[in-house]
Amino acid sequence: MTGFNKRTANEQLNQEADKVHRRDVGALLDRQQAIEDKVRNSGKLSRFSTDIRLMFSMLRDHWQGNYREVPWKSIAAIAGALVYVLNPLDLIPDLILGFGLLDDAGVVAACLAMVESDLLRYAAWKDLKTETQTLTDSD
Repeated sequence: MTGFNKRTANEQLNQEADKVHRRDVGALLDRQQAIEDKVRNSGKLSRFSTDIRLMFSMLRDHWQGNYREVPWKSIAAIAGALVYVLNPLDLIPDLILGFGLLDDAGVVAACLAMVESDLLRYAAWKDLKTETQTLTDSD
């Protein structure tokens, strides 16, 4: 079996991100539930559940034009990582018990390392937006 390490995860992430086009983001958003279900039901991926929900939230706000303070490279990396998770026949097929989701987890971890600062800025923006909306609603 092919060895999977941080370098391989980054290579897979970059390959997937290079394939992403703007139109793909909308299609990916339609598959959010399927990806979240796969992540939730996987021991190897479940630890990324919160991060993946935040990724989807940022993708959705970007897609809808609500949040544009993120470079396309980060959007493409997130979309690429999520597409990779959805694909059952990736570098290590998901059907291989005990190993099949290791590559998925590695690609998600590589993506998080790459876009961490963008996700933190987005989360702060989203918190501020929610706080402002709450204050406006209470007036």
